[in-house]
Amino acid sequence: MQRLGAGSAWSLSPNATFWALVFGTFACYLLYGLVQEQLFATPGSAGLRGLGWTVTLYQFTLYTIMSKVEMTVRGIQPSKAPLKTLGAIALLTVATMGFSNTSLSYLNYPTQVVFKSCKLIPVMVGGVVLQKKKYMATDYLASALLSLGLIVFTLADVQVSPQYSGTGLVLISSALCADAVIGNVQERVMNKYEMTTVEMVHKSYMVGTVLIFGICLVFGELGPAYTFLTEEEASMTFIPMTLFSVTGYVGIQFVLALVKWYGALTAVTVTTLRKAVTMILSFIFFPKPFHTGYVIGAVFLGLGLALNTLNKRRKDRIAAQQQAQALPK
Repeated sequence: MQRLGAGSAWSLSPNATFWALVFGTFACYLLYGLVQEQLFATPGSAGLRGLGWTVTLYQFTLYTIMSKVEMTVRGIQPSKAPLKTLGAIALLTVATMGFSNTSLSYLNYPTQVVFKSCKLIPVMVGGVVLQKKKYMATDYLASALLSLGLIVFTLADVQVSPQYSGTGLVLISSALCADAVIGNVQERVMNKYEMTTVEMVHKSYMVGTVLIFGICLVFGELGPAYTFLTEEEASMTFIPMTLFSVTGYVGIQFVLALVKWYGALTAVTVTTLRKAVTMILSFIFFPKPFHTGYVIGAVFLGLGLALNTLNKRRKDRIAAQQQAQALPK
């Protein structure tokens, strides 16, 4: 038997706990995605289209506050990770979320989701170029299918999206590359300095808040943001902005719990399925031009993601067999 969260009065079976975490992940991130598109990519959101960094600043500020509250409630003592290292992680976090939010001013939301699902591509490129890693042929096939899916999906978006821009492509690609790097860096730092995940979230977002404030000053966003958000009608924007931030933070906790109790592969599978549902809901709740290229690109992407999942499962099985063989008999 497992408990659904520390201090919970409800004891659940492993199967019930798994489905509770899956439901929590879907509920939080589906709402997160719908609110994000409503904030940036609908006709009524025109006032926020040039204020992507300001919205990210608000999001980082709330993440910092919520993680500090969680650390206090749980009695977590801070580690001694150097500020320089935390600054590097914060910079990657800022790039991941800031570029991702800002890209929605230039791309359809489904296109943004598709790009975020293809982390394998920059991971493999970095592994080959920087670490001289060798991959299986099926890894390259998965990467090729993902790349082909991205190309087809993007070409379809170019033809039907009135707000498509190459700038959005550059922004979401930059966010994808930063996201591909940050996981390995976070894991190394947490292991080296015995840092908990909530402390990692708190410190990286705290430093990131300072960095984004500086970015907003440089790009002159704070003045227009204040003017827009103090207007009587625009003041209601704080409600979806807060919901966007809270659902994102709570969603992180569900995903981390999935990783801890059921493994990274299971968590990746759940989040990938969630992204597919998010794309479908995007077309339902926010009607937009449709193109058959979206379907064809999605098929290639699905095949690439499925092959990538099978590759990970095979590698885990081989590693487990090698570990078992190494044990003394």
